[in-house]
Amino acid sequence: MISPILCRSPRVTIVGAGKVGSTLAQRVAEKNLADVVLLDIVEGMPQGLALDLMEARGIELHHRQIIGTNDYADTADSDIVVITAGIPRKPGMSRDDLLKINAKIVVEAAKSAIAYSPNAIFIVVTNPLDVMTYLAWEATGLPRHRVMGMAGVLDSARFETFIALELGVLPADVKAMVLGSHGDLMVPLSRYATVNGIPITEFLDSATIARLVERTRNGGAEIVELMRTGGAFFAPASAVSVMVESILLNQSRLLPVAIYLQGEYGLDDIVIGVPCRLGCGGVEKILELYLTDGEREALQISAQSVRNNINRAQEILAMQ
Repeated sequence: MISPILCRSPRVTIVGAGKVGSTLAQRVAEKNLADVVLLDIVEGMPQGLALDLMEARGIELHHRQIIGTNDYADTADSDIVVITAGIPRKPGMSRDDLLKINAKIVVEAAKSAIAYSPNAIFIVVTNPLDVMTYLAWEATGLPRHRVMGMAGVLDSARFETFIALELGVLPADVKAMVLGSHGDLMVPLSRYATVNGIPITEFLDSATIARLVERTRNGGAEIVELMRTGGAFFAPASAVSVMVESILLNQSRLLPVAIYLQGEYGLDDIVIGVPCRLGCGGVEKILELYLTDGEREALQISAQSVRNNINRAQEILAMQ
């Protein structure tokens, strides 16, 4: 008699079953990347979403298991934990306005998840993202290459979209890079933006590029103001799924990621978005790009804002 061989499928836990979390669960499952555990504090909601996604498997032609739960024990042995839990922005709110509430949520989620999945790689999506990523890194005690934030992938995609719309070209032909914090002080690097390898400066004048940069910086706020009852979730979920895919498939893609820095770009003891290579171990390498004096100054200003909010978050947590 031949004994069956039990093969373990990769597992991705998503903490927070709101619009970003549930859309990400759909992306991961329908790309056939991993089994998914969708966790939320609201009883019945993650279970219902998971069942709905499971019922679509035959139509979408994938075989991934998707479960919903309110218990971190069900997330055990996850390869990747994505934290999307927290309150979303409302009209008139900045990402920093979310600091007080979301700091506690993210720290508790990180500590609970790491207890059941000590070997997991963590991706933080909750805003203000750079600060929440720092708090998750601190709470888990993991090496920096295993805790990162999703920001630059989304911000770069927005910059690419606006360039493509302006020029009337295929979005896939546009490549751009955005560094810095995930907020109004992000640093879109227009010098590195290209259309099929041709710099956008060959197509657009400086005033137009400046307008597109400004729209990129306000990309999330623009959607919040239009929707009024919530924020973006389709594009953020797609951005996270790209990171998940690069890690699970060991693609070593070069992506802008919020990561804890130890001297890179002249910054230390801070989390901020920089180009990183993502593979099966998490962040494999941090790439230090050449920056002009103006770009470096903008990155320093962005970093100082993040540092101020990290200090505020730590003070808030210490009082709780």
